[in-house]
Formats: sequence, structure tokens, C-alpha cells
Amino acid sequence: MSEATAAPGGATTAEATAILLRDEDDVAIATADLPAGTTVSVGDRAVTVATTVPRAHKLAVRDMTIGTALRKYGQVIGRTTRAITAGEHVHSHNLAFDDGAREYAFGTARETPPARMRGRTFDGYVRGDGRVGTRNFIGVITSVNCSASSARMIADQFRGLGALDDYPHVDGVMALTHGSGCGLVPDSEGGRTLLRTLRGYARHPNFGGLLVLGLGCEMIPVTALVEDLELPEGMVVETMTVQETGGIRATVRTAVERIRAMLPQVDRARREPVDVSKLVLGLNCGGSDGYSGITANPALGYASDLLVGAGASSVLAETPEVYGAEHLLTRRAVSEEVGRALLDRITWWQDYAAAGGGTLDNNPSPGNKAGGLTTILEKSLGAVAKAGSAELSAVYEYAQQIDTPGLGFMDTPGYDPVSVTGLVAGGATVVCFTTGRGSVLGSKPAPTIKLATNSEMYRRMHEDMDLNCGRIVDGTATLEEVGEEIAETILAVASGRQSVSEELDLGQDEFQPWQLGTVT
Repeated sequence: MSEATAAPGGATTAEATAILLRDEDDVAIATADLPAGTTVSVGDRAVTVATTVPRAHKLAVRDMTIGTALRKYGQVIGRTTRAITAGEHVHSHNLAFDDGAREYAFGTARETPPARMRGRTFDGYVRGDGRVGTRNFIGVITSVNCSASSARMIADQFRGLGALDDYPHVDGVMALTHGSGCGLVPDSEGGRTLLRTLRGYARHPNFGGLLVLGLGCEMIPVTALVEDLELPEGMVVETMTVQETGGIRATVRTAVERIRAMLPQVDRARREPVDVSKLVLGLNCGGSDGYSGITANPALGYASDLLVGAGASSVLAETPEVYGAEHLLTRRAVSEEVGRALLDRITWWQDYAAAGGGTLDNNPSPGNKAGGLTTILEKSLGAVAKAGSAELSAVYEYAQQIDTPGLGFMDTPGYDPVSVTGLVAGGATVVCFTTGRGSVLGSKPAPTIKLATNSEMYRRMHEDMDLNCGRIVDGTATLEEVGEEIAETILAVASGRQSVSEELDLGQDEFQPWQLGTVT
């Protein structure tokens, strides 16, 4: 028999193999594979493992009858589908989603985040409108899919070793291509969403120059992407269409000439120290597991609180993956209006899922379940930990401009590339992305920092991860220590240090606007 300890409230030792997050929880989280017959000391009780419990999965710490509302994080995550005895593995075979009533309150749990990062700076690019970029790219933005191949050919002329050696202050030339722009009604929800996304990228502070490229006969013309956009002084902008320029070959030749003419001016930009309050952080996760809610997500939430306390903006996203935890966010809302705006988006998603023949509890994915997550309620309760404890200051539509300091929420799908695209379109200049199963996501022009939730995956995929948050469970670092490290990593990357996804030149193909509405 092996023994391990886990103190109430989540305090653990290096030898711990099960963690009880709250005294009232019905389950603990295995931090190692627990064979049947193992005795584990959880809080003030000894539990003998009845059936093998995989690492990151749930272990029952008390007997439960069929139909019990089971708790983790101190919140209901589902209802038992049969009687469960202490020591059993709790997962899809004996626990199911149960959309019980949640009590909504507004502004009853507002907290002021710590202010100890006030006065800190990062080295950024100050744009003519006062916003600050963390990178200095030239973007080739397409108004329609018909110009996508041409845009890639243009950007490819500036990729590879030596292509921009004469312009050391230009981070690259990137193509933003997508599968829409025609065949949809411009004033429809889908048309407005696409236009808002493209215009958000066009005015992003990480761009020093733009070439907007269309075919010439699309429903969303190139002029719509930049007209009345109030681009910052000094931004270099060119617009072209393939039809007017004479076809693909002529377009590529002409566009390359125009970008070469832009390069000297874009290269004049220089980094300078700016207050951390100018930072806009996007929070996202993907490939979550049973560790996500106890390591990387709360550590990122801790870092988010530090930045928000210094006046920065930090934005949570993925509406289907806060479903079941939205009542915790409304309690942190600065006003009832902000809280109800979040609930309105939840209602929209319930209707949207029903119209497509589904429900929001179709989540978690098979990979999430293999990693120990059973219901969307459990997944969401872990996901909202990325938002720390700061009060909720604003709720944004997809790709809407982030204009309120503090913690915000953006309505996006849970699909990682689409969600991150919305955050970057809104103005996020750095993205932090937590993953337990392993993700190879990148983003441009805003860099993505990838945070591993567990040490096993980090060792296996360390070349794709920026930081290992699994040390929290291993007992080699505290949550606060990892949170501080994340905050310092954010400032370093904002100041120009490449993230691992940037080293691999990822992000161009991950530009994926949310496609909504009828296509004709």
C-alpha cells in the first residue's frame, strides 16, 4: 500500500497523489495513476482506491447515492447515474451532465486585484493613436477568399532567411486569408462579424503597414476594410484588386513592389518603454485536461490579476466553455448591465446550439474526457480560473474593440483558432494559451504564449511549450510562483522575446474568422 497526503483547500506536498480542492467536494483529483488497492489520505480521511483511477481523473472521497448532485471546486459538476462508493473512479460511466438551476447575482463578489506591478513597463511600439504594439508587422489582408492565394504568394516573397535582413525592426510580412467575403449578405450577422474582424486586424497596433487585397467584385469590397477606420498617423496603407491589376501574376509583382516601398518607413519604428497599463492580454485554452483548472488556468488567472491591478486589459473568451460557471462571473460584474450582457450571450448560444440540433453539453471533447474532464460544467469551472478574481468590467461581441481597462469577456466559440482570432481582432497584443493535452497553436500579429498544465505533456512536447505549470502539482513551485513567472514572461514577450510558436513561424494559417449566417 502507498500513502499520500493532500490538505483541504488544495495545499499539497511533493508526495501527494490526490488533491481535494474544497472541503465540501465529493471528489479529489489523482495526481498519479492510482491502482486499485492504493490507500490515499485525502484531507482528514483515508480512502482506499476501489477501481484504478488514471492521473488527472476524479476519485470519490465519500459514498453517494444515485442522483446525487456531485461537487468539485465547491460547485455542482453533474449528477451521479448510479450509486458510487468512496474510492471509485468518477467519470462518464457514473456521472452525467445536469443543468440544474444556478442563482445569479450581480456585483456581490467584486475584488480589487493587487497593485504591485504598477509602474512596471515593457518595450513596445507606440502608435500615432496612443495604442501600443508588441510587434511590427506588415499585413496583407484579404477582403475575400478569391484573393487568398495571391495574398499568400505575396507574403511568401518576404519569408525565409535573409528576406528582411535590411529591415531588422520589421517582424515580417503576413497574409490574412479566410474562406468568406462573398456569397453572404454584408449587413447580415455573418457579414457584420467578418467585416468587424477584418477591420479589427487592419487597425491592430502590431501592424505598421497594410496592403488590402480583393478580387474586385466581392460583396465586401477592399475599401470597406479601411474607410473611416481612423488608422493611426504613420500607418502605411495600400489597396488593390486582382481584377484591376491584371490577374494573379501582375498582382503579386505589383504588391511586392508596393510592400518593398513600405519597408523603410515601417522599419523606422522603435521600441520604447511604456507603462504596463498599455498591454492588452487575451486568455484562451485548448486541449484541456483534469489539471487545467488546478495548475495553468489559476496560475494564468493570478498573472492576469497582477496585470489588471496595474491598469492593463485582460480578456477571457470562449462562451460555450464558461457555460455552467457564468454565475461566478456575474457576481464579479461591475454592474448588473455587464452581468446581464454575459447572460444574454449564454442565452444566444443555447438558442444557436439548439438550432443546429445540439446542446452546450455536447462539450467536452473526447480528448478532454481522456484527460479527466467529464461534463461541460466541470470544464467551465476550470476554464474561468484563467480570469483570476478581478471584477468583470466589460462584455464584448466577437472581434469588438477592447476599450475598457480591467478584466473583460469576449463572446467567441470554443474552437481555438476562431476564438483567438476574435481576441486579436479586438486588440489583444499578447495571447496566453493553456493546454493539457498539447496544442500547437500560434497567432499573428499578436504572439501566443503556451502554458502546459502538466509535467508529463510538457516533457513530451517541451519544444512547443513556453512554460510548465505542472510544477504546481509536482510540488516544485507554488501557484503564486508560477503566476509571477507567467506575468514576467508576458512582459518579456511583449518586449520582443519570441514565444516558441513564433520561433516556428506559426500563426498565419490560424487566422480563422467566425463564419456565421446564410451563404448564397
